[in-house]
Amino acid sequence: MLSIPDINALSKYFVEESSFRHLFPLPIQKLDALHWSPLPVISKAVQFLVQDEVVNVLDIGSGIGKFCLAGACYRPAAHYYGVEQREDLVMQAAIVRDRLGLNNVHFIHSNFTQLDLKQYDHFYFYNSFFENLSATDRIDDSIAYSRELYTYYSNYLYKQLEEMPAGTRIVTYCSWGDEIPKGYTLAEAHFDTLLKCWVKR
Repeated sequence: MLSIPDINALSKYFVEESSFRHLFPLPIQKLDALHWSPLPVISKAVQFLVQDEVVNVLDIGSGIGKFCLAGACYRPAAHYYGVEQREDLVMQAAIVRDRLGLNNVHFIHSNFTQLDLKQYDHFYFYNSFFENLSATDRIDDSIAYSRELYTYYSNYLYKQLEEMPAGTRIVTYCSWGDEIPKGYTLAEAHFDTLLKCWVKR
């Protein structure tokens, strides 16, 4: 866990979007506004996901790690994990993590279906499956896309979340809710309901 002085020193990168973007090369900066969560959204999300206890939070489709990096600054007691299919984005995320010295942030180059979700307590999901439906909103062409993959991923996540224990928390952003099982209750909603906070009862 980071010490309080370290967090205070790093907070300058997580106050404004422009400060965060300058941690990355220009091509990555240009993708930020569309593909990764705004800092106020991340701040609100981790307030819900990380209460007083030490927890493991997984960001499904973490891109360049914005949620994990900012979350580690806003709520440093937790451990943040990001899983991402694109190796180049995972490498960019790891470079910034190491530069900032965030030892409670971990990045995994993998498809999320290869993980055991029971290793994590809570989840963040910024509709990373939507790329399979919209050709204009894709980061690149390095991975396969199809409507069938959208359905497969949504159903897979639904089933995995269904098996999680009571008390599991999920925050979704810009999601249609296809991945949320019936056993979860909507506890909070923010930003014109684009950000939804769920808990399993």
